[in-house]
Amino acid sequence: MSILRLTFLGTSAAQPTLHRNLSGLAVKANTDLLLFDCGEGSQRQMVRYGTGFSVDAVFFTHFHADHYLGIIGFLRTLGMMGRDGAVQLYGPPTARRLLHQAVHLGVESLSFPVEIHELRDGDTVRRRGYSVQAVAVDHRINALGYVLQEDERPGKFNLEKVKEFGVPSGPLYGQLQRGEPVQLADGRTIRPEEVVGEPRPGRRLVISGDTRPCSAMVKASREADLLIHESTFSDDEQARALETRHSTAREAAQVAREAGARRLILTHLSSRHDTDPSRLLTQAREEFKGPVEVAYDGLTVELPLRD
Repeated sequence: MSILRLTFLGTSAAQPTLHRNLSGLAVKANTDLLLFDCGEGSQRQMVRYGTGFSVDAVFFTHFHADHYLGIIGFLRTLGMMGRDGAVQLYGPPTARRLLHQAVHLGVESLSFPVEIHELRDGDTVRRRGYSVQAVAVDHRINALGYVLQEDERPGKFNLEKVKEFGVPSGPLYGQLQRGEPVQLADGRTIRPEEVVGEPRPGRRLVISGDTRPCSAMVKASREADLLIHESTFSDDEQARALETRHSTAREAAQVAREAGARRLILTHLSSRHDTDPSRLLTQAREEFKGPVEVAYDGLTVELPLRD
């Protein structure tokens, strides 16, 4: 998987603002396009930020209205665009009931199949070159976070060593890179481990969804390349965070620190922090010393390959 690109479609909590739409994240994973949540207005944001509409699957963190109502119009738009391939919808239990209602709202039937799947803690969806795992989190209703884990990548190909062995360039190089031994014209056999380094870990992207800080998210985020964690509130709103089962920016940063995550992006901001999230950023940086930023609508992030 060469491409892992994220586009934040919506970064506001509960209600849209002039500057922030409701929750939505588009992830380009090689040739796949995934959505994580689809708040009202997400399809407009997809047009605005150029993600394209060729969505393969949508993963819902939970079924509060601000995280899923956008799927109704989005599916209708796909139908009008002539979509014929199936769309996969995933979410925690109640997904089949709620998403079935959303899919069939209105009089027009869709021109393509919509397949609805319920996920529970630990369930994994295999895709080509990566997987998406569900993680049960701590919110007011049944809710999931998600871990996108790239498959282990082959080790580095030692071109100088290959040339020393006298392997002719061409198809034999490919065989060695695929882990297959090759036989040379003089009868020698060159094994992959002689010219290819140790396998390299794949990239790890973690999306918290709506949650209180919890041990499950810490475990899921171990050495993650990027943790995207909700940070609805600031320190002075701690009581509100407890009441609504959300996190403060400081708590999100503590999760990142305990997990040893490489990078943290804060999202799902209360309207109180709409145009000035500086307090959230300051409080998070007091806890987490790695790179940390506050997401905004249209922010695009490319996760580089691990060495």
